[in-house]
Amino acid sequence: MRIPTHRVFWFAAALSLLLSATLAAQRPGDAQGAGPRTARAAAPDDLTGYWVSVVTELWRYRMVVPDKGDFVKIPLNPEGRKVAGAWDPAKDRASGNECKSYGAAALLQVPGRLHISWQDDYTLRLDTDSGTQTRLFHFDGSPRANEASTWQGSSAAIWGGDEPRDRRDGQGGPVQDSAGRLVIANAQRKQADYLKVVTTRMRPGYLQKNGVPYSGNALLEEYFDTFSDPYTHSTWLAVTAVVTDPQYLIEPLITHAHFKKLPDSSGWDPTPCRVDEPR
Repeated sequence: MRIPTHRVFWFAAALSLLLSATLAAQRPGDAQGAGPRTARAAAPDDLTGYWVSVVTELWRYRMVVPDKGDFVKIPLNPEGRKVAGAWDPAKDRASGNECKSYGAAALLQVPGRLHISWQDDYTLRLDTDSGTQTRLFHFDGSPRANEASTWQGSSAAIWGGDEPRDRRDGQGGPVQDSAGRLVIANAQRKQADYLKVVTTRMRPGYLQKNGVPYSGNALLEEYFDTFSDPYTHSTWLAVTAVVTDPQYLIEPLITHAHFKKLPDSSGWDPTPCRVDEPR
């Protein structure tokens, strides 16, 4: 049966209007359709405040400086093993490179406190008291191709979506059972509303304090997610980091860090970068 041309036209027009309305409803904006919201207004979770590290894995590599040559947990290639084996902390101090283990690729593995705040409506700021470092997460997509390489690099951020994700991070974070032991609470893990940050243009630094290197061409991807502990009613921040560096790694390095939210700034004690040696 032949459908009249004018009916096809009106059907297509109606379908187009319907799709346009659907897409407009999916874009972030206020109830009055006044346009896109800022990154700050669109935040699905409140990451701001003070947080403290709770070391739940790789204790011997994070709480003390590993011995020279102890990099069994890092997938180094031959060149990376050679550089790590030549680590000399005295040379780092003499050359003013005390911050090589506080670069973006390893910063959140350093135990300490975080302070997260909004610098403006499109820039989330993360400060650490360990090493007194500052990271800026930019949501505006502004080109920064001319920026010089720094310890914290250039970070582009975006709020994640609603789809279930497997970030290979155990699908949970540290919570306490009735006996006060840290456990993984899969049931409490959210599968949405995360912050993704991609960082480039980092100065060459260390993945561990014993000189395990990453290069200036390394790429850092991070996923920030919050969840609640139903037993203590505390709030946690889980960060999964993926470092890709063909110069020194044979495969991406995946690490995790967990932070407990603090009620205020008590204990906040910024300290400069320092080069520590194995005990």
